[in-house]
Amino acid sequence: MSKALNQALNKPALEYGSGFPTLFFKEVKRFYKVAFQTVAAPVLTAVLYLMIFGHVLEGREVYGRLNYTAFLIPGLVMMSVLQNAFANTSSSLIQSKVTGNLVFVLLAPLSHFEFYAAYILAAVFRGIVVGLGVFLITLWFGLPSLEHPLWILAFAFLGAAILGSLGLIAGIWADKYDQLAAFQNFIIMPATMLSGVFYSIHSLPPAWQVVSHFNPFFYMIDGFRFGFFGVSDVSPWSSLAIVLCFFAVVSAVALRLLQKGYKLRH
Repeated sequence: MSKALNQALNKPALEYGSGFPTLFFKEVKRFYKVAFQTVAAPVLTAVLYLMIFGHVLEGREVYGRLNYTAFLIPGLVMMSVLQNAFANTSSSLIQSKVTGNLVFVLLAPLSHFEFYAAYILAAVFRGIVVGLGVFLITLWFGLPSLEHPLWILAFAFLGAAILGSLGLIAGIWADKYDQLAAFQNFIIMPATMLSGVFYSIHSLPPAWQVVSHFNPFFYMIDGFRFGFFGVSDVSPWSSLAIVLCFFAVVSAVALRLLQKGYKLRH
């Protein structure tokens, strides 16, 4: 598989026949070339979270029947998917803007939709690769069940696409690394950490449960976890509907910004 991926990434751009696959493979190759940083490091971070929280809360049960370590694994997998999907689009765009090579992408005969699709699919690819890496490594700590695999795939894809879109918006808006870091540290990180990765919201006071329901990241995590155990804090269909609506909104915003060339062409 690695050999086939290397061959695909090293093909001349003209062999792909259009700008969309060329840009997609360029984005995949960008993070693949530094996989130790973009894949291995997030996997290690997730494992450290699992070791620390799993040890501190060992023996605690969630939903009345789940071991805490098993409960935690899907949350860490999804958190890794989300954070790395965001990082892929946001870091790529801000690097291109700061170094000035974004002009070469803008000069290509690409529609704003092709530009969006290439960046988002690459973000989804990276997010799922990192999430799969986290899942495989954490199997050593415990094997969670896979009650509904299609739900797992649906929420992983939609979650990665949403965070890829938010990363695109952040990369377009930011003019320097400080602004991008602020977007990530004050919006993405708190929303992810407070989404139920490390706990069930039913363990929170009533007021904080209400607040959690206004966090769209909660529905991504909760729906993803449902795919493993068949139990969740809210109905998976409700989570799916909210996640789809959120995806439509952030996608529309990102596409509109690309269509207008906001902070890209001027």
